[in-house]
Amino acid sequence: MTTTDDFQNLFTELIKKQIVILGPDIAVLKARNVRGLTVSDDGTVAKIDGDPQELLNQLVNQYVELSGMIVKKAMEPLMAKYPSIKIN
Repeated sequence: MTTTDDFQNLFTELIKKQIVILGPDIAVLKARNVRGLTVSDDGTVAKIDGDPQELLNQLVNQYVELSGMIVKKAMEPLMAKYPSIKIN
């Protein structure tokens, strides 16, 4: 069973990976476009409000809009750490 902490950790890792790729301003701004995520300036997800699976899909879509398949490839190692979480 996947916990909220697992999702929160995954969100944070994803955002921090995107900070390296896109820079902190763009990566955090895109994450903050997802209603239901509270994201600190360093990319840490402080709060999840809503269905974490849906929020994950929205977050991934925010980054895919910017850089397409590069994001999906970058996420593969992260997703391997959380096998019970799937991206639609």
